[in-house]
Amino acid sequence: MKCPFCRPDMKALIYEDSLIRILIDSYPASRGHLLVVPVRHVEKWEELREDEKLALLKGVETAMKGLEEVLKPAGFNIGINLGKAAGQTVPHIHVHVIPRYENDCSFPRGGVRKAVLDIEDENLSLKERWIGNRMSEEEIEKLKELFGNV
Repeated sequence: MKCPFCRPDMKALIYEDSLIRILIDSYPASRGHLLVVPVRHVEKWEELREDEKLALLKGVETAMKGLEEVLKPAGFNIGINLGKAAGQTVPHIHVHVIPRYENDCSFPRGGVRKAVLDIEDENLSLKERWIGNRMSEEEIEKLKELFGNV
């Protein structure tokens, strides 16, 4: 499998420095769903260097601040799927930054803990939903301007 995070689609890339990239998720769970990934191809958390771990956390903070300014979400879910059993589908470490909005789902209680429920992710099976969650070109450009380096 070609790694989509090592050579990302330039339309999805909204920030990059020597250690991390911030990408727009191809199947967004909500409007503004971003991924923070190390530039270096790393498959397991324990393979990350300390500077990469710190850069990922700073990248999450950068992503949140940008999303707060451009999209004004009411909250965030932050998550990492480590391993196939945990739902990881791309074998390159990535942190999900998922903005949440008031009334964006009927039952938000439980947040990321709902990941262990034995139900299909309706977002992935309902194409119109993830397409509807995509940001506008204007919103993407505002984020890129905020991040200032792509």
